[in-house]
Amino acid sequence: MEAARQYNVHEAKTHLSRILEQVATGEEVVISKAGEPVAKVVPLHPRVRRTGRGSLSGRIHIKDDFDDLPDDLADTFGMR
Repeated sequence: MEAARQYNVHEAKTHLSRILEQVATGEEVVISKAGEPVAKVVPLHPRVRRTGRGSLSGRIHIKDDFDDLPDDLADTFGMR
């Protein structure tokens, strides 16, 4: 793996847009202050894209008694 590019704080402020473009393409960037690395900018993982309704079909199971309240809770809400 290639070493991360390194910028000092002034360069990072001046070229932030360019740095973000590099990170968006998968590169990692290190920002240094007085020659010492202080931060690493890394790409975020892409969001999960849902394929539409039913994309979780077969993965979620709801018990038959899901809507049944315990007796004490039903009494509290006057539902018995």
